[in-house]
Parts: sequence; C-alpha cells; structure tokens
Amino acid sequence: TLEAVGFREVVEAAGGVSETLVRPESAARGRFSDAGTHGAVAPDAEAPGRVPDSVARRLRAEVRAKEARAEGGGYRTSIAILKAAKDRQKVVRRNAGASLVDVGDGVLVVEFHSKMNAIGGDTVEMINAGVKEAATNFAALVVGNDAPDFSAGANLMLVLLEALEGNWDEIDLMIRAFQQSTQGLRYAEVPVIVAPAGRTLGGGCEIVLHADRVQAAAESYVGLVEAGVGLLPAGGGCKEMLARAVDGVPAPPADLLPFVQRVFETIGFARVSASAADARRLGFLGDAGRVTMNRDRLMADAKAFAIERVREGYRRPVPRTAIPVGGDSLQAALKLGVHLAWRAGRITDHDAVVGRALARVLAGGSLPHQTMVSEQYLLDLEREGFLKLCGERKTLERIQHTLKTGKPLRN
Repeated sequence: TLEAVGFREVVEAAGGVSETLVRPESAARGRFSDAGTHGAVAPDAEAPGRVPDSVARRLRAEVRAKEARAEGGGYRTSIAILKAAKDRQKVVRRNAGASLVDVGDGVLVVEFHSKMNAIGGDTVEMINAGVKEAATNFAALVVGNDAPDFSAGANLMLVLLEALEGNWDEIDLMIRAFQQSTQGLRYAEVPVIVAPAGRTLGGGCEIVLHADRVQAAAESYVGLVEAGVGLLPAGGGCKEMLARAVDGVPAPPADLLPFVQRVFETIGFARVSASAADARRLGFLGDAGRVTMNRDRLMADAKAFAIERVREGYRRPVPRTAIPVGGDSLQAALKLGVHLAWRAGRITDHDAVVGRALARVLAGGSLPHQTMVSEQYLLDLEREGFLKLCGERKTLERIQHTLKTGKPLRN
C-alpha cells in the first residue's frame, strides 16, 4: 500500500513516470520560452509505459490524504510562490529595499521588503531593474509581496530632511526618478501586474495606478493620502487619475468639471478605500482589475493573471499626448469650491493652500479650456506643485507630526 512505500517508489513499481507526473502542477502551467510565444509548452504526448492519468490521480489523492492526516488538517495547494522561489535560490537581484525573484513560468516578481515597504531610492532602483530584466529575460512582471501591507508610501523622513536643509534640487531629482519609475511600469515591454494588499497608500497607490492590470486582495486599503501631510501626489498619481477621468469625455465643448471634481475630492480629501471593491469605485483599480478573497493566494493569482496577459498577446500602450484639460476656467471653479469650504470652516488655512495647488495641477495650469496636453506636461505640474508645498512651514509641521505620531495634523 501507499502507507508502506513512498510516492516515488510506487511510481517506479508502476513502470516509471515523467517528472511532469511527479510534479503535476508543472504540466498545467508550462513555461514560456520567450515573450513572443504567447503560450505554454504543450504537455508531453502519451508515452509507452507511462502511468495512466487515472492511476496518477489516485496516487496523488493517496499522498494528499496522507499529508492531511500527518498535518491534522485538510490538504492545501502550495501557494507561497515567493517563499518557494527564494528557497530554491531564485533571487535574481537584491538590495535593502526590494528584490527581484524568479517565480518560474517566465514571471519575474519585484518584492518590496523595506520597513513598512516605504518607497525610497532602493525601491525605485529595483523597480527600474525589474522592468529592464523582465523585458530581456522574462515574459511578465509582477509587483507584490507577502507582507500585510503592500506599501505605506514614500519615505517621508527623507523628504523632510531634504526640505529642512533646503535641498530642492535633491527633492526634484527624487520626484523625477519616481515618475520615471512609474512611467516605466506603465509602458513596459511586458505586462505588469501589481498585487496590492492591506495599506496601499501614496506612492504605493501610484504604483497600482500604473499597472497594466491589478490583482488586489479583498482587504486592500488604497488611497492617495499626500494631502494629509500637506503635499500632493507627484509620482504620476494626479496625472493618471485625471487621464482616466477625462478618458470618456465627449468631444468639446463638453464641461470637464463634473469629471475632474470627483478626482479633486478623492485626492484632496485623502480618501482611502475600505476594500478592493471600494478602491475600484474610487478609480484606483481600473475596470479590468481583479480581486482575490484569500490573501495567501494573492501572489499565485497575480502570477496566473500575468501569464494570461502574455497568452492574450500583450502590447504595451502608446503614451498619451492629447489629454484634455480645463485650464483657467476649470481652475477657477475648483478654487472657488476650496474658498467656500474654507469660509464655511470645513477646511483649515493650510488645507486651502494644498487644495489650490491641487486645483492647478488637475486643471492643467493656466491654459485655455479644452487644451490638449501630454502626460509629461502633467508630470511637470505635479513636480512643481510638490516642490512648492515642500517649502511651506505648515507642510513640514504636518510631516513631522505624522512621522512622530502616525496621525495627521490639521493645521
């Protein structure tokens, strides 16, 4: 019986079997030889002396039952793909902030592992390296991790220290680097699946926004929370939310205000989703985003989604060069709303400062109504607004308070 001998001994007694049968999961997946095949390797043809499928299924069932009895519970499919890959020495590259892990089947993972998975220079470096490595040697890229929280956002301590020293050029370079990193994800040569879970805030949310597709854990708390510390999203968050909002706007002279107002409130009030479904409603996941109910399955589901996108024949998108903006008239309308909220006592003086800076970015600056602008133009506005707010004393007070207490300061 199977109780008396091991699985491999039974296989040998039955006349031998291929490695595919010993490890049946590999037959279902296949392996991509390159990004151009768009499919898995076909299962081996039936060979003389091969154990019949019915016998193989019975053998696997016996082994699973034995494992369940030994563990005192039910059988669980192996889904810890990151841990399994690292146990097999499949780490391609690593630094203090993140790692590149080969999880098999032509899929590369960018795994964050800094404190709270905060995004700093090391993380940005590894994202860029992951995009380049995937384009050369893999078929798809997944950004995710097994930690409770995907990312708490940018490294605020670094921003604070540079601002206190007046190193504006350094902050500018930091923002440019992060913008280039998120743009690299969006326009990668291979499909990029981002797998958020838990807190996915600020810069973490901006990474989600630039994915080809999103595979989110059901308990994902996603939001652009920069306004809470007196800043605005500058890693492409404003640009991407605006572009999505106006994507379905009818031809001119349609009024952009209703479309942009929702984005303005979502960012200005630092709204965070209560779940993945709520994140989709707020516009963070995209219509094609998927949800995983079991957190332990998230990375495996993201990998499967990536393989699916390759098989579909992924083609990277073309950079947008004609995003309609409302210009001066829309900016005035948004700023009027900020002023009325301030007059009514619903927001503080500094909330109003942040709101006006955000209004300028989402309106596209001082341009005529329905002017078409490029993504880079909006990224430049983001960076300009971020730098100006870094020079505000009350912004620095907010950052210091948040770093010290973990709570926002209303000043």
